[in-house]
Amino acid sequence: MSTANISETLPVIDLDVFLSEEESSERVQEECKKAADALIKYGALLVHDSRVSEEDNNAFLDLVEDYFAQPLEELRKDERPDISYQVGVTLENTEKPKCAIDEPCLNIIASLDPAERPLDISGHHPDPKCRFFWKMGIPPPYETQYPALNAPNVIPQAHVYQGHLAAYHGEVGKVHEGCNIAEMTAIGLALPRETIKDAGKYGPHLLGPTASDLAKYGKKDTILAGFHTDLNCLTIHGRSRYPGLHIWARNTGKRIPQAGKQIEHLTGGLIKAGFHEVVVNDATVETIARNAKSVTRIVLLSGYHPTFFWHLSSDHDLAPLTTLVERAQAFETGPSAVLESLYPPMKVGQQVQNELKHIALMA
Repeated sequence: MSTANISETLPVIDLDVFLSEEESSERVQEECKKAADALIKYGALLVHDSRVSEEDNNAFLDLVEDYFAQPLEELRKDERPDISYQVGVTLENTEKPKCAIDEPCLNIIASLDPAERPLDISGHHPDPKCRFFWKMGIPPPYETQYPALNAPNVIPQAHVYQGHLAAYHGEVGKVHEGCNIAEMTAIGLALPRETIKDAGKYGPHLLGPTASDLAKYGKKDTILAGFHTDLNCLTIHGRSRYPGLHIWARNTGKRIPQAGKQIEHLTGGLIKAGFHEVVVNDATVETIARNAKSVTRIVLLSGYHPTFFWHLSSDHDLAPLTTLVERAQAFETGPSAVLESLYPPMKVGQQVQNELKHIALMA
């Protein structure tokens, strides 16, 4: 579904209720059940959060647009391919969509009605997008087995941005929102409130504003981010100044939290990671024409803030929660042994590394 009709389909979860009332209250229980049910049914939901500031969002989008408008040689100074681009900048035409060559993903595309399929990514071309990863998690107080996934932030080399991005490190609302959704989901799944939140206590959470140069890539049906799921636990899509985000439900002021591969693994497939793409569609072209005189680069995705990736801790033991396995199997038609083989026990860091190899960010 496109951003135009997302609000007509996905349920809206009121974080204000969760934050202002006791866990035992009927309204909180209803919101938590609605959150869990939405992730099970759709792999995504909408969130109302009064902590969101439109003024802060616009200031951040201005900063990011200016950052990505720098010459390529300046941006390249902030690139860290040696640690799989997990902090700093990833330049355009670097990351490849996993679904272009992943057989299970290709099967999902083939199963969709032709009118509902994503744009064709069979050429496996890299995405023409730039991204900057800024870590917003708490560093683990122990020696991690995955130092590259928990590397310190890259401070932009351009003096004008030094401190500006760092200032957004204090904008912890995104981390809190990810934690809140994790808590609500756990309660809605009849798990202890801290189950998912504690698993992500030392997660390498990443603020990941993303941009594409529409002077180069503004033609209709250009794929800016090919059909994919995210490798982390929960993704919070933030508001963009341009449309173009399409999401696929499992069966078909607000932010769009979407399930990632880590929560799929943790729930044994009861919650499935949500598929999405970012493309230049008719609405994008119209917005480009309207803004042509003043803007050459854009921040992508839809919601109040740029994309935020909420992760489980790299050293956490990732395996399906036994209390959810039976419920997960009820959603699948295949034998339980096949389901179990999809989610073998492993460290979260290993799961992340496996995914990074699929998208050409790790050798």
